[in-house]
Amino acid sequence: MTSPAPTRPRLPGDLAIWFFILAEMLVFAVFFAAYAFARAHDPEMFNLCQQTLDRHAGAINTLLLVSGSWFVVLAVQAAHRDERAAVPRHIALGMLCGAGFLAVKVFEYAAKFGAGISLSTNTFYMFYISLTFFHFMHVILGMVILAVIWKQARQGAYGPGHCNGLESGAAYWHMVDLLWIILFPLVYVMR
Repeated sequence: MTSPAPTRPRLPGDLAIWFFILAEMLVFAVFFAAYAFARAHDPEMFNLCQQTLDRHAGAINTLLLVSGSWFVVLAVQAAHRDERAAVPRHIALGMLCGAGFLAVKVFEYAAKFGAGISLSTNTFYMFYISLTFFHFMHVILGMVILAVIWKQARQGAYGPGHCNGLESGAAYWHMVDLLWIILFPLVYVMR
């Protein structure tokens, strides 16, 4: 009896999505560096303004995105195990988490804009609104990608050996999650 040949490690998804993810992460890295530079020049103002942010909302959003990524992982694992009925269910739960994130952010923005805060209020709020809104748009794009994957999964498109599109979408969604995991402590917590 022979054992199966060992499989070589492979990068999940398309190579193109990984170039796109790296480019997006580079853009965010530049924003994060600019934020750190501006903060170093006026830490007192940044600390004071940070105290006006709703850390609970930020923590809830962190939990929502991490949970969404967990559901997407479950979808990929289900596809590899040929549990095709579980794939769209897990993707839908991931999308539900993303929708929850967007709802919480909308309430946060409404509170800030209702208090008269805008991009021109000061440097901190310019970064807060710009960074979080740029991320917000990435969550929307991630949800569009998940919706396409969900539709394809409902048609049975993903299974063992046929997970490239699912893995590409999952990689993008995990990038969105990772960026928030950096953004949340950077903007909401670190003093």
